[in-house]
Amino acid sequence: MRGLSRCIMEHAAALPEATPLCPAALLHLGNRAAVDQALSRLARSGHLMRICRGVYMRPVETRFGLRAPRVAKALAALSKMWGETIVPCGGSAANCLGLTTQNPVRVVYLTSGPNRRLHFGPSIVELRHAPRWQLTAPHCKAGDVVRALAWLGPAEVEDSLEAVLPTLSEADRDELAAARAVMPIWMAEPVSTRLAHD
Repeated sequence: MRGLSRCIMEHAAALPEATPLCPAALLHLGNRAAVDQALSRLARSGHLMRICRGVYMRPVETRFGLRAPRVAKALAALSKMWGETIVPCGGSAANCLGLTTQNPVRVVYLTSGPNRRLHFGPSIVELRHAPRWQLTAPHCKAGDVVRALAWLGPAEVEDSLEAVLPTLSEADRDELAAARAVMPIWMAEPVSTRLAHD
């Protein structure tokens, strides 16, 4: 392994799992062209994983061999780096809430940023740009309810609310009530009615 590649790997080894490695953050090790070439070589040789254009991560060593970083950790790190909201899609949220037994075929997350495809070894994660209201209350159960209802559609709102509202804590209900301001009217009206009656 050449000197710059070795320096990049030593730097990467000192970082927590799923820390993004970007060329601009490695310029203390060499000039941009050399860093780009070293990262490409390391990705081709399997020492690093190319997640998307300009973003690399170190694979995790286990007793069974190398594996990709955990997707949840990687997405949290990328969300912070890009300054974007990234949350599970409505189908995943509906499944987690018990509103559907369908499992999404593709791994899809919603984002405030542009559409992207992320590569974690053989697994591909799609980031799809979503409107602001679908990204409300990120990483909260109330936000999962909003995304699940968006995915299920207007015809399923009443039955879904009946099933899911009893499982929400007082804090979740307050968060859901606060989210009504950004919901489309077809969702805000039944949510308001059910919260008022409950």
